[in-house]
Amino acid sequence: MIEATPKRYLALAAACLCQLMVVLDISVVNIALPHIDGALGFTPSSLSWVVSAYTLALGGLLLLGGRIADVLGLRRTMLGALALFGVVSILGGLAQSPGQLIAARAVQGVAAAVLSPATLTVILVTFPEGPGRRRAVAIWGIVATAGGALGVLLSGLLTEYLDWRWVFFVNVPLVLAAVALTLATVRDVQAAERVRLDLVGAILATASTTLLAYGCVHAGAHRWTNAVTLSTLAGAVLAGVALVAWEMRAAVPLIRLSVLRKRPVSVAVVIIACIGAVAIAGSYFLSLELQNVLHYGPLSTGAAFLPFAAGMATATMASSRLVERFGSRAVLTVGLTVGAIGMLGFTQLHAGAGFVTFLLASIFASTGLGASIAPTLSLGTSGVVHHEAGMVSGLLNTSRQVGGSVGLAVLATVATQAGNGALADGYRMAFVLSGVLLLAAAAVAFVCVPRDTGAAA
Repeated sequence: MIEATPKRYLALAAACLCQLMVVLDISVVNIALPHIDGALGFTPSSLSWVVSAYTLALGGLLLLGGRIADVLGLRRTMLGALALFGVVSILGGLAQSPGQLIAARAVQGVAAAVLSPATLTVILVTFPEGPGRRRAVAIWGIVATAGGALGVLLSGLLTEYLDWRWVFFVNVPLVLAAVALTLATVRDVQAAERVRLDLVGAILATASTTLLAYGCVHAGAHRWTNAVTLSTLAGAVLAGVALVAWEMRAAVPLIRLSVLRKRPVSVAVVIIACIGAVAIAGSYFLSLELQNVLHYGPLSTGAAFLPFAAGMATATMASSRLVERFGSRAVLTVGLTVGAIGMLGFTQLHAGAGFVTFLLASIFASTGLGASIAPTLSLGTSGVVHHEAGMVSGLLNTSRQVGGSVGLAVLATVATQAGNGALADGYRMAFVLSGVLLLAAAAVAFVCVPRDTGAAA
């Protein structure tokens, strides 16, 4: 554990910078997609894989990534993942064909899957449980939630003033800065006994989550009744059942299932999956709505997300103090409800709508989501021992990313079918379902989170 307070916060800076790269690369390509298409000649059905290749690899490998840090150590894991992320970012920016770019994005997702759980593990082993850890998780939460909105802004700036290739090249200076901070501050924590990697569990978990995400993405283009969609989802279910059966008898399980019997962990997994679905899908649909319905340009679209990012950051920072005063249940219930109101507010966007309509909905949505993410993470990581920190952080990150991938695929399918050629109608249905999902998460928080969780005595 890092004892010196200044060094402790430099370690937090390293974790946040690494997480920033991970979440930026989910959305940073959104506005650049038409330019990428024009340069490399994607087919209409293959262009979505610029996004999906990254999210599939990230969501499918997060559980394995969380355990790699437990086995190899935080320092070596983070440095290795950063090196891989930087190299493939350069290769992505230099891509000359669709296949090259999709392959680079997939390997980026692999590196991100190893890096992301390690960043939360840094916080868990660096800050003792209490207000200090809650504030650190809140800062990390700003990056985990607002980073997507900032990615859209950055995408607009780079696409407007430089070139689409810079949405990949921009990772290089970020990687170099993260490597320097990691070398200076992150140290490995010696476990009480050597941690072994459950390879069978890793394969089954990866297969289950990857097949689930792929099946949902495939359904977005080919409908849920398509033979490939149904067989892929069936494979995901079979792999999931096999995973549970194996983990119940494994000597050193990848996922200690007894952890999920703890109400804070299981509730946090459900809520963080809902937040991930709404945050990732919301950013995607808003960027499309602003460009295709309100006819904003790339830079204007990116700039429109600034209030959203500011609201997210402000609410996330305030959430730790709100939890100390009112408890996690109250903050989560109110925050998720406010977020739902914001998502429902986006249904009022149409061709004649002004920016004020978008701004008001953004304030509610960003404030609600921002106030919810850190309490959820704190709830799920409370009482975690150091040698299982990677497992739990990997589980939470997996829930968020798989929730985002599945949520985006499901909402995209519903939007396409509901719109029936009218883009605004399809987007409106996606925002309605996003609001309903957050209301359901608020109900889970109200019913399942103990009243005084996180509150000051």
